[in-house]
Formats: sequence, structure tokens, C-alpha cells
Amino acid sequence: MADDARKLPVKSGGELAPPRAVSQFDLLRADIDRVFENFGARGRLARPRLAWPDWGSNIEMFAAPAIDVVEKDKAFEITAELPGVDEKEITLTVSNGVLSIKGEKNEEKEEKRQDYYMSERRFGSFERAVRLPEGADAEKIDAAYKNGVLKITVPKTAAAQQPQKTIPIKAS
Repeated sequence: MADDARKLPVKSGGELAPPRAVSQFDLLRADIDRVFENFGARGRLARPRLAWPDWGSNIEMFAAPAIDVVEKDKAFEITAELPGVDEKEITLTVSNGVLSIKGEKNEEKEEKRQDYYMSERRFGSFERAVRLPEGADAEKIDAAYKNGVLKITVPKTAAAQQPQKTIPIKAS
């Protein structure tokens, strides 16, 4: 095992930089990074939506909706999963070539039975931004919402719809 070790050149010269003062923000960021590393080690952060199944109920915190972007011949299609969100709570904006999906989820669940009473409330806001590709016509964007899925159609400009041009190569 020791034979596999390689020696690397060590450069010397110059002085070491003085140690930097650690701010409270640096310490907080390190703590937050450690929390996310611990979640990742257990495989619980596979998507932007965080879930804690150990609590005995399906409590979720909406961080950002999952999206799919597909390029078709005449348009780009963006699909966002927004389960449990009312369409009146969704705002879609375009500014400087960036499409933003913003919204808020408010859900209340109440269950009464003979031997127990359960009441849950889930709420929170979310935002997801996508830079529109070159050749997208931002003036003609269309959106539809059905069964918790937001489908956004971004048409291509006429120049972007033109087929690829092949350039012949001449022998010299």
C-alpha cells in the first residue's frame, strides 16, 4: 500500500496569508451545509421538495416545483408539478429573458372520528425561474393548469424554426 503513494512536489517561498477572521455568517453557513450533507447521506434530498416520512404523516415543505423542459419543432414546453396548489395562487412572469413561476400553497386538512381529532395545515411559497433559450418568442407564451400540472408553451421564432442548413465543403 505504501508503494502506491506518490510524492508531489512541494513549493516553498512566500509567506502564508494571515488567518481570516471568521464571521457569524460563515459559521451559520457551515452549520447549514452540514445539515444538508447529513440529509444527503440518508438519501432524503433527491428532489427540491423535502419530506419527512418518519413523522407518521405526509408532511411536506414546498421548496421549488419539479420541472421538465422539452424542445419540440415549433415550441419549447415547460411542465411544472404543483400538486395541491390552486391556479389562482400561481403567478407566471417574463422579464429579461427569464420565465418565473411563483406561487403559494395553502392546504388545510381536518379529520374527526369518535376516538380522535386531527387537524393539519400546510402552507408556504415557492419560486422557480428558467432562462428562456435563444429563439424563444416571449410575447406569445401560453400556459394551462390542470390536475396540479402547469404546462407552459413557449413558441419558437420563425428563424429558430428553420431547418438546419448543410454547408457543402469544396476540395481545394
